[in-house]
Amino acid sequence: MANQKVYGFFMPTVNLMGVGAVNEAGPRIKALGCNKSLLVTDKGLSKMGVAEEIANIIGQAGVEVSIFDGAEPNPTDLNVEAGLKQYRELGCDSIISLGGGSSHDCAKGIGLVASNGGTIHDYEGVDMSKEPMIPLVAINTTAGTASEMTRFCIITDTSRKIKMAIVDKHTTPLISINDPILTVKMPAGLTAATGMDALTHAIEAYVSTDATPITDACALQTIRLVSQNLRAAVANGEDIDARNNMCYAQFLGGMAFNNASLGYVHAIAHQLGGFYNLPHGVCNAVLLPHVERFNLIAKPERFVDIAIALGENVSGLPTRAAAEIALTAIETLAKDVGIPGSLTELGVKEEDIPLLAENAMRDACSFTNPRKATLDDVQGMIRAAL
Repeated sequence: MANQKVYGFFMPTVNLMGVGAVNEAGPRIKALGCNKSLLVTDKGLSKMGVAEEIANIIGQAGVEVSIFDGAEPNPTDLNVEAGLKQYRELGCDSIISLGGGSSHDCAKGIGLVASNGGTIHDYEGVDMSKEPMIPLVAINTTAGTASEMTRFCIITDTSRKIKMAIVDKHTTPLISINDPILTVKMPAGLTAATGMDALTHAIEAYVSTDATPITDACALQTIRLVSQNLRAAVANGEDIDARNNMCYAQFLGGMAFNNASLGYVHAIAHQLGGFYNLPHGVCNAVLLPHVERFNLIAKPERFVDIAIALGENVSGLPTRAAAEIALTAIETLAKDVGIPGSLTELGVKEEDIPLLAENAMRDACSFTNPRKATLDDVQGMIRAAL
């Protein structure tokens, strides 16, 4: 009998791409009927003057903009509370997020609670909100997380030291903007980490139990674009063609995982980020080949497709041997762009593995992993990456 499950496809209503796209932000926000926006960003972009520059661009359209620069890497429930306080005190009617995943996720958390009440902890899980979120326009400055166009919102619970996975259709921004000019100043290390994050999104979505022909197309093109452009973007941040292609890559990766979901790479990476406050993309990159080595027997033919998309020649090879080449190609790419070789280098400790594994098994991203894992299996994946 055919699979009777109904699959949805979620993404923002409007998505602006290419050089100069950010200049359309003001008119688009004004057209939504918004008059006073809270711009959620991080202190780095604030100090660089980027936040003020974007606020001025939007202000020219007649929208008053107030800046909240309290989005930290691995944004926390406390960041959300602080932003929500400023949003309410200023009487804002909309939110603009500026940055990478941390800014976008913090903005989503603020908007979700502003519209639905309670605290951000009330929305952990899948579609826990009842009311649509206030208008959110997400402007990207990195190329990896795709948070500017997804329904995923990852917030660290500071009391439990875990990342809450909030997957909610109401957190999807109304408008996403990817202007490669805004990514030019991104340092090589961040370019590498976010690029590997995009690759992880695509690979996990492609082998997910919820993959569809639509998400497959997005995932494979993401893998091709990352393979062809990430090294160049890391080597020369001013390579606009590489930057633009990485913007498309991460966006397509978002289209894939936003609808097919993810797997144990992200489930474990969320715990590492929440427990040690480690960079998400780096954790994904280190974990990716080890988790997929565990997954390989579930969908070997799909790993052959991944190897080909990564530019590898697998002609004439048996399926298993061709699939293994995908794992080697992932490791080579990570090494080429300067990703650390192990979790030990990031400070992960053997004695923390049982707790990390237990929390990973409860993470919503684990539910669509292609191979069912036991607690011992998850611990083994982490140990393999040490």
